[in-house]
Amino acid sequence: MERDVGRGSGLRIKVFADGADLEAILELAADPVVSGFTTNPTLMRKAGIEDYEGFARKVLDHVRDRPISFEVCADDFGEMKRQAHRLSSWGQNVYVKIPVTNTQGISSSPLIADLTADGLHLNVTGILTLAQVRVVAESLSDSSGAVVSVFAGRIADTGRDPVPLMAAAVELLQPYPNLELLWASPREVLNVGQAESVGCHIITVTHELLKKLGGLGRSLEEVSLDTVRMFYSDAVAAGYLP
Repeated sequence: MERDVGRGSGLRIKVFADGADLEAILELAADPVVSGFTTNPTLMRKAGIEDYEGFARKVLDHVRDRPISFEVCADDFGEMKRQAHRLSSWGQNVYVKIPVTNTQGISSSPLIADLTADGLHLNVTGILTLAQVRVVAESLSDSSGAVVSVFAGRIADTGRDPVPLMAAAVELLQPYPNLELLWASPREVLNVGQAESVGCHIITVTHELLKKLGGLGRSLEEVSLDTVRMFYSDAVAAGYLP
């Protein structure tokens, strides 16, 4: 994997690597440009992980100086609370991901407030509306540090421009200096600049998208030439139209 992630780009926004590829995580742990890590049960399942705790502890053996988020795997709020404390016990840099609602659409805000009072660092996930941002921020108001993850990429998937909503979310969090707004599920490098321009604190970037960040700000003429060379090289290698 390339290791020059965004280097020289002048990015102010924090870049969190999002994925469950253990080898890639351990490699990226050596890169100071990566400010943290996130994962979720879907990514872990796709990566073929069967032992959740075993995977997490291997990651935490190597990632000690940056935040990393692990998500609860329950729908009942009582079980979420139990799991949250278990996940938190694995490391001081663990942020516990709590979904904004359960699968019935019931708000997790009482649980978020309880876990905050217990001193856990939280990453509230699955947020797509400003109403959700407002409620979550209020529930996290006494936190010593928490992340509010708004899935801008999924907002864009519905045909809506996420930029105005994310800018409004930044304003909603202004009274809460203890909270960080995270632009989740970016689809392209353009989103990194968008997230930074509206004032988001963090953006999660997949391992594949991380490889593309080295091209941030490149000359379009240079990219054009690389594209032409790629087409020509592949045509020659394939032996087309001799």
